Amino acid sequence: MDQQTTELLKECSRGCRMALNSIEQIGEYVRDTELKRVFREYRDKYRKMEEEAIRLSGGCAQEETASDKMAEAFSWVTAEVKLKIKDDSTQIAKMMMDGGNMGVKSIAEKRNQCPDASRDSISLAKQFEKCNEKLAEEMKKFL
Repeated sequence: MDQQTTELLKECSRGCRMALNSIEQIGEYVRDTELKRVFREYRDKYRKMEEEAIRLSGGCAQEETASDKMAEAFSWVTAEVKLKIKDDSTQIAKMMMDGGNMGVKSIAEKRNQCPDASRDSISLAKQFEKCNEKLAEEMKKFL
C-alpha cells in the first residue's frame, strides 16, 4: 500500500477514535433524550468509519503513537474541566461542534497533502469530513 493512502487512512482512524472518545466521555453528562439519541447515531457512524479505515489499511490505521495518546489525554482533561464548570446541553453541543470542526480541518489538510491516495481512502476521508459537518450542524439545535 502506498504511503499517501496509509497516511490518509491513519488520519481517518485517528479522527474517528477522537470522536468516539469524546462521545463516550461527554455522553455521561448528557441528560437531554434527543442529544443522547444523536450521540448514539454518530457513535455508530464513527465506529463504522474507523472499522473501514482499519480494513482498507490492512490494520495499519490501528496503530497509535505516543503523540496520539497525549492529544487524547489533553482533550479528555480539557473536556472534564469544561463540563465540571457547566454540564448542560449547550456546553456539550459547543464542545462537540468544536471537535467536529477540528476533525474537518485535520482531514481536509491531510487530503490536500495526499492527493495520490487511493480512491477508497479519499472517499472515506470525504465521508468522515461530511459526518463531522453534519454533527456540527445537528449540534446547533442544542445551543
